Amino acid sequence: MSDVTITVRGEHEERIAPERATIHVTVRTEGAARAAVVDHAMRLAEPVRTGLSERQAAGTLIEWTSKRLAVRAERPWNNQGKRLALVYHASIDFTATFGEASELSVWVSEISAWDGVEVGWVNWHLTPQTRADVEREVASAAVGVAVQRAQAYAGALGLESVTPLEIADTGLISREQSPAPQMMKARGAAFAASAESGPAMEYEPEDIVVSATVEARFTAR
Repeated sequence: MSDVTITVRGEHEERIAPERATIHVTVRTEGAARAAVVDHAMRLAEPVRTGLSERQAAGTLIEWTSKRLAVRAERPWNNQGKRLALVYHASIDFTATFGEASELSVWVSEISAWDGVEVGWVNWHLTPQTRADVEREVASAAVGVAVQRAQAYAGALGLESVTPLEIADTGLISREQSPAPQMMKARGAAFAASAESGPAMEYEPEDIVVSATVEARFTAR
């Protein structure tokens, strides 16, 4: 039997417990006088800023940021279709990253009842080093799956060996078959990660899914 070209796909995924939780919080105020609205927003934001600084100093908070004050004005309409007087809106956004879900819960329970404070969504994630390590392991495993599939197909045809021709992210492998064996082209793998959670806040995070899918082409003989 002449050489046979085999094209396969390999997939693998890992589920990892989140290591970090980044929460988004906004302080909002509104009113008829711009100066008063701005002053009110600054006063409401101060205890939030102070609390974050104290938690970071105590080691229960990894890092936090605060964006500059944003102010906008609008003229609302009443139910009779008439424009009303200007209303000013001021907001200050905060983000805070915790290493423990319990610490996040304690802080949110504390600030959620404060005047003007809106608690937003939580982004559960991994440290950059952990993500890089897991992605590398998942990519390697996906390639291994592709090799196993190619070997299984070759064995079913009574062929003994497979030689890699090409490997690529899904959709990037060439559509024309190579006339002769080439050096394997490694172009990485397509990764997808999600915390399997919607925009609503969750204090018991689900595992983050890190997955990789590759397409590979082999010659079997």
